[in-house]
Parts: sequence; C-alpha cells; structure tokens
Amino acid sequence: MTDIDTSAPGKRRRLELTLRALVLGCVLAVIFTAANTYLGLKVGLTFASAIPAAVISMALLRGFHTSTIWENMTVQTVASVGGAMSSIIFVLPGLVMIGWWLEFPFWISTLICIFGGILGVTFSIPLRRALVTGGGLPYPEGVAAAEVLKVGSRGAQQTESAVRENKAGLLVVVVGAVISAVYAWLIAARAFAGEAARYFKLPAALGGGATGMGFGMQFALLGAGHLIGLSVGLAQLFGLILAWAIAVPILTSPDTIAWLTAIGIPSIAGTLPAGVSAEELAGTVWSREVRFMGAGVIGVAAIWTLIKLAGPLIGGLASALAAQARRNEGLALDITEQDIPIRIVGGLSLAALAGITAVLAWFAQTTPVLAGSTAMLVAGGLVYVTLIGFAVAAICGYMAGLIGSSNSPVSGVGILAIVIASVLMLGVMAVSGVPADPAIIAFALIVTAVVFAVAVIANDNLQDLKTGQLVGATPWRQQTALIVGVVAGALVIPFILNQMNGAFGFEGGPPGIANQPLAAPQATLISALARGVIGGDLRWDLIGLGALIGVVIIVLDIVLSGASKGRIKLPPLAVGIGFYLPAAVTMMLVVGAVCGWLYDRAVSGTRFADVARRMGVLLASGLIVGESLFGVVYAGIIVATRNEAPLALLPEGSAWPAMTAGIVAFVVLTFALYSWVRGRSAKV
Repeated sequence: MTDIDTSAPGKRRRLELTLRALVLGCVLAVIFTAANTYLGLKVGLTFASAIPAAVISMALLRGFHTSTIWENMTVQTVASVGGAMSSIIFVLPGLVMIGWWLEFPFWISTLICIFGGILGVTFSIPLRRALVTGGGLPYPEGVAAAEVLKVGSRGAQQTESAVRENKAGLLVVVVGAVISAVYAWLIAARAFAGEAARYFKLPAALGGGATGMGFGMQFALLGAGHLIGLSVGLAQLFGLILAWAIAVPILTSPDTIAWLTAIGIPSIAGTLPAGVSAEELAGTVWSREVRFMGAGVIGVAAIWTLIKLAGPLIGGLASALAAQARRNEGLALDITEQDIPIRIVGGLSLAALAGITAVLAWFAQTTPVLAGSTAMLVAGGLVYVTLIGFAVAAICGYMAGLIGSSNSPVSGVGILAIVIASVLMLGVMAVSGVPADPAIIAFALIVTAVVFAVAVIANDNLQDLKTGQLVGATPWRQQTALIVGVVAGALVIPFILNQMNGAFGFEGGPPGIANQPLAAPQATLISALARGVIGGDLRWDLIGLGALIGVVIIVLDIVLSGASKGRIKLPPLAVGIGFYLPAAVTMMLVVGAVCGWLYDRAVSGTRFADVARRMGVLLASGLIVGESLFGVVYAGIIVATRNEAPLALLPEGSAWPAMTAGIVAFVVLTFALYSWVRGRSAKV
C-alpha cells in the first residue's frame, strides 16, 4: 500500500506524521500533562486526553485543506501519551515525602520519565500484533476515539453535521475551561469559598465520637466525577461512608480510646488534649490512622484486580502469539502492519537502558551509603527494569484492552513494583552490609519510577495503536509520534511538580508557602510501603485492618455482581480511593458522577443522544483542564511572590458570605453549563 489517501477524490498524498501535527500534538501534550499532573496530585485520578485532543485537532487543522484523519491521529497520539506520562507523579513525589529531595531536579526527573517512557513504547511494539491486531480485546477507549476521528475528520464520508459537531465540541471545551478557571480564580480571590465543611461530635448514645462532611466546590472535581461514571462514583461514596461514618466516629469515641489504651494499642485520639474541637479530633484521626486503613484497602483492591486479569492475560497472550507464529513471514506487509523495524526497536531499548544505567550509577555514586555497592545496585536495577518492565508492559497493555487505559489500575502495578523493589533492596542490605537508610528507600523509589513510566506508557500506547488500526494509520509513524509525546510530557513534569511542591507541598513532606498540602494518594502509599518494608516503621496494624476491609469489599463485589448478573458492581479500588481521599474531594467526585448520570439520562431519549453524550465528555474535560491550568499558574505566582494568597481581593475572615455565594454560584453554573451543552448538541 502506498502513501496515498484513498478515501478522498483524486487520491491525494497521504499526510500523517507531519510537522504541524507534531507541533500541535506537543502543545496539547504540555497542556494535558499539566492538567493531569495537577489533578493526579490533588485527587489521585487522571483523565484520558485522547478524545479532547482529537476534537481540538480536527477543529484547528480544518483550516488546512490538505489535513487528513491520520494527521489528527498523530496529534491525538502525541497529546494522549504526553498526558499519560503525568501518571509518573504516583511515584516521584515520594522522594520529597521521605525527605530525600527538597525539590525535583530537572534533568534526573526528566530522564527518568524519558528513558522509562521510551522503554514503554519499545516494549509494547512486539505486543501490538498479539494484543491489538490478533488479541480479540475490545479496547473501549481506542474504539471510541476512532469513532470520533471518523466522524469529524476531513474525507469523502464527512457530513455537514460532523463539521458542526467539531466546531461545537471545541467551543464546549473552551467554555468549560474558561468557566472552571474563572471560578477557581474567584476562590483564590476569596470571593468564593473553595470548600463547604461541617464537623460535629455525636451524642453519647452513638458513642460520642467526632466526624464531619464537606464538599469541595471545584469544577475539576465535578468534571472528573462525570468521567468516572456512576458505578465508580457510588463505590467511592461507599468508601467515604466507611471512613467518615464508621471508622472516624469509632476511633474518636471515648469508649474506644479507653479500650485501646487498656490493651496497649496506640491511639492518636488519646494523645490529643481534652476539649479539642470536633474538626481537629476527626481530622487528626483520619489523617494519621484512617488513611492508613484506606491504603490497605487500595493495596488489596489493586492486587486483586491484577490477579483477576492474570488468567485472561496468559490465555490471551498464548492464543495471540500462537496465531502470530502461524503467519507467513514471507508476505509483504501492508502499510497498516508496518512497525518500527525490530533492529531500531532493539537499538532504542539499549539506548534507554544505557541512560537508565547512567542515572542509577550517578545516584549511587553521589550517595556515600550506596557508593560501595554501585555495581550490584546498577546491575540489579537493570535486570529488574528489563524483566519487570516488560511484564508490566504486557499486563498494562492487556488491561487497557479490557477496560480502557483510564480505568486500568496501573497504581496496582506501582504497588507491586515498590514492594518487590523494597524486598530486593533488603537483599542488597544483607549482602553488602548497608544499613537501613533513606538512600535505600530513595533508590527503590527511583527504580520503581522507571518501571512505572514503562507501565503507564505501554498502557496508553496499545490503546492508541488500536485507534490507529481502526482508522488505517501506519504503526511505525504512530510509534514515532509516541516517542515525541513522551519527550514533550517529560519536559514539563518536573516544572509542574516543583511549582506544586513550592506552593502547596505534599502530604508528609515539607510544607509549601500556602501550606495546603496536596494529597498525592498513590505517592503517599508507595513511599509509605517503601519505608515500611525497608525501615520497619509503618503502621502495619492499620494497613492490615484496611486489607481485611478490602477483602470484605471484594467478597461483597463478587456477591453483588453474581446476584445481579453483572448489573450491580462495587469496584474495590474505587471504594479504597473513597476511603483514602479527603471527604470534600470524594463527595464532589460523587456529585459529578451523579450529575453526569442525570445528564446522560436526560438526553438518552433524544435524536441527538450520541452527540450530547460526547459533548458531555468534552465539557467534563474542559472543566478539568481550565481549573488545572489555573492551579499550575497560581502555584507559579505563589512561588514567585512568596505570598500564600497573592490574588486575594478580600481579607481573610471577611464579613462577605463566601461560602453561601460559592455554593449558589456553583449550583447555578453547573445547571447552566449542562443545559447549554444540551442545547448546543440539539443544534448539531
């Protein structure tokens, strides 16, 4: 097959990997990486950027009469992989949390992302035929992105309604982003409150413990809730109820405190002074005890998810590889079957491994505790990255094929990776006589960060390759674009992390200027596990209790799913996230999920239902992008001015009813936005 666009009259030249597509893709990659980094640090979730990137690309490249569906595919590929790279924040902030880094060194952080990301691309290239072409996997997000590209890209089959939908989609993203950013600015200006919360003590008849509830009035959370869907949202609500309606009241009850003290179990609530406020009592117990229980729920749920996929993974790979082995290698490959030549793949992999060798060696040599064991650490790290890296590439690629890259529990891979790395580091300590030291924990986190970069890029790569297969894109060009996207995303991540760290700080790490630490839930859990395995100072009793709760949730999910024939589910990982995140964050995610469900039901019976649902996804993406980008800019302003509230228009404690005004404005704007999007969809 020649490089000719056969879908258009006159069979014009096939345009795919063009400079304009790469440039636009890199710009979008930077935007979506920044947005995903902020959102991931705040709530532990990231959103898929493939469909918004495709819509923006189709709207902007339409000005070039030679633009093709494959160019839009290239833009989407670069942008989505750059956004996926932001998931490295699930590990890297751990180095600040353990006190090893005070900030994120630009080149080391960037090279970890680039070398790990390139391995994610090269390791997944041999898996394309097994998992994409012949694996029989649904790839839900890849199929959805392909449908968007087919509907909206220039070609012989394009309709006038597709042109209108493209323009309307771009407008929806922009309006959502602007409204979200302006609302976030009004919060920063203290015109609106960013959170509505109430804490109280229960009556003695109910134990006398403390608890509370809150709403984070942030459009990024509303948009994220819309995207995760009702099932996941309700599961998070269940986790919230377990944490704040059961665990916190019980652990703050005077009877429980007395009982724990009597049997010699540490009780944080028992160390607080008498007469402490309900807010301080509940908040302290939640942050120092209940969150560790939530970490146990997350860990068990993530491992269970991976175990469930082990059988299908092995069977699917064996079947697909056997089919591939029966292919006639002598046949000329169609353009849609041409990968990057295997020799180049091998060369890129070796170059990335050489770079990882240099990073690990540099780290060990500049650390006196590890300098004498450099050779053993580097050799072990390379073997670990190669073997575990390829395994997680296959696992994550298969998970993306089953449930989509956004829903794929790559954090479970990170949890397993850090546990394995920490155990191996214990072996190094035993052989070399190195004592338990923060340097050991830091080395384990750096190796895990590389493996995690492999995981998240492989997870996204195969999803994009499925989209490319459905629209007839050339695999080697896509794979080249993927590498470009990796570099674009990697270059911006250290900058964003430093701004977030300097302005707000991370849970457990040094405080930021504003002293409003970001939760970074996965990084908190992964760093805590590394410390616990290597240093032995983790509250394993609380994590163990959480793990038992996680087992009960898994059993409950199995029972509900079986009784309802799959209609009712209780995703254990979502329950764990609801247990672990702050109540105000979780509650607004639930509100967003319910709003999205109500909107989808409201448009389901209309003639424009499919368009309206797509527009709802674009609105949610715009809401996330707008507030997230404002958050990044705001962090930069805080760091530059050394002022914790540089945009404040009202003094702290002002008589202006910021909470009431914020609630009213948020409700009105939410209703207005969804109504407006429904109206725009009807006109497409």
